[in-house]
Amino acid sequence: MVGKLPPSMLERYVLSRVGAKDPAVLVGPSIGEDAAIIDIGGGRVLVAHVDPITEAVELLGWLAVHIACNDVAVRGARPRWLLPVLYFPEHAAEELVDKVTAQIDEAAKEVGAMVVGGHSEFAPRLERPLISMTALGVAEKGRYVTTSGARAGDVVIMTKTVAVEGTAILATDFRDALLRAGVPREVVERGRQFIRMVSVAKEALALAEAGLATSMHDPTEGGLVGGLVEIAYASGKTLEVWEDRVPIAEETLAMARALGLDPLKLISSGVLIATVPEARAREALELLSGLGVRATVVGRVLEYSGHYAVVHRRSGAVERIGELHVGDELVVVWERYGNG
Repeated sequence: MVGKLPPSMLERYVLSRVGAKDPAVLVGPSIGEDAAIIDIGGGRVLVAHVDPITEAVELLGWLAVHIACNDVAVRGARPRWLLPVLYFPEHAAEELVDKVTAQIDEAAKEVGAMVVGGHSEFAPRLERPLISMTALGVAEKGRYVTTSGARAGDVVIMTKTVAVEGTAILATDFRDALLRAGVPREVVERGRQFIRMVSVAKEALALAEAGLATSMHDPTEGGLVGGLVEIAYASGKTLEVWEDRVPIAEETLAMARALGLDPLKLISSGVLIATVPEARAREALELLSGLGVRATVVGRVLEYSGHYAVVHRRSGAVERIGELHVGDELVVVWERYGNG
């Protein structure tokens, strides 16, 4: 088994075992929610999130910072403090430690956050480096955003193009496999640059500060479809989207076709999913455009219909998803090509 714990196992062994209940916890651990929200008094809340990076190697440090910070930013909190736990293979060269920590430093400076603690070690029997990153931020108590806030009648907006993170990982860690599959070298090289688009902090904070988003989510494992399902589950709604409205970059499309992947289910940090009241959709799109962020209305929120997501495919097929777990296409690539 690879990837997140199945929802049934998560409910049984993790979410039901949270220790002593604390009334200051406004949003605790639950499926679909991006980060904990804790009342710290004075009209403020602490937003806390931890995320492991297990399916990337070359971009490990950079992704660890931005993905954890994304899940704080979608709450409407500016990421401020970081605590990385770094695991290196026991025989890793010093150059690997240098590269990973340099990436952490650069990414942290980009988002304006400081590393305030953490842990590092050389771990036995580890095949590749891993990071578990904790990010913390503070928001006003009455202005934070949850995943569970989507309302029937809202539109679904996504930023950028689908599978930003997945494209960068494929182009970096699976470059040789792509070249062997016939993807032009220049396309692969452009795909590597997608790493620079993996943060959603700018757009998430702007939507939150303007009070435009009823919910926001940073889709990671399971890609865009996985993110839609998690919003739907958390909100008790059904999200309906049309594949032909979803923007996809030339580089992503070329890689997905070459490897036989569904780009809508490829890990998608760098894409922000937001639900916005239909009457304010134009305002949200104009705000994001003013920031230089591409944004597209790709669907709508409906009352729950027995499925979490309804995806209208370009082929005319309709995919109805009633399960919480959406497998990520990157797992398929790891199983097929190993370490690339």
